[in-house]
Amino acid sequence: MTSTADEGLQEIADAVAAESRRYLTTVTEVAAGANPEAALPLLLLAVSDVLAVGARLGATTDVVPAERFEPDLGPDPDVDPLRAGLANAFEGVDEYLEVVDPLLSPDVEPATISGDLVAIAGALAQGLRHHQAGGVLEALWWWQFSYLSDWGERASSTLRTLQVMLAHLRLDVADDVATEAEYDALQP
Repeated sequence: MTSTADEGLQEIADAVAAESRRYLTTVTEVAAGANPEAALPLLLLAVSDVLAVGARLGATTDVVPAERFEPDLGPDPDVDPLRAGLANAFEGVDEYLEVVDPLLSPDVEPATISGDLVAIAGALAQGLRHHQAGGVLEALWWWQFSYLSDWGERASSTLRTLQVMLAHLRLDVADDVATEAEYDALQP
């Protein structure tokens, strides 16, 4: 690998690390109940941003670390409190249906926004741990592999669900309110 390639991978790793930290901060704050009125827009932005950096990982040639095993960084972070907080934040609207593989079948399965947000957080946190330990290639490999195998798809489904949820909240109005607004708009 040339130094230009090294610099390019370092730049990608640093961008993914920064976006991972922002995502983790946002979902943690939403799970804690901070600013509940802005929770949906904040999550919509966080998931969109992390998908953009994930697309960059997907477009990058496969990253292969020198070692063929993942270094042991100790126990995985405990994401159960995050999962519980997000499930509480989305109580009553957490579940949605997701197309399993739109290329191979129309089969759908149940999913949860909270579960998907936590799965994304777990994958990003694992890569971030490698990055913080100085394992740039290991971090990139982990983020790229997990993006292609799991969190990219989960983030895409969750993004669509969050956007639809936000659209319903903003656009669904009672018929009498809509009729009155339409009448007012047509008056000179």
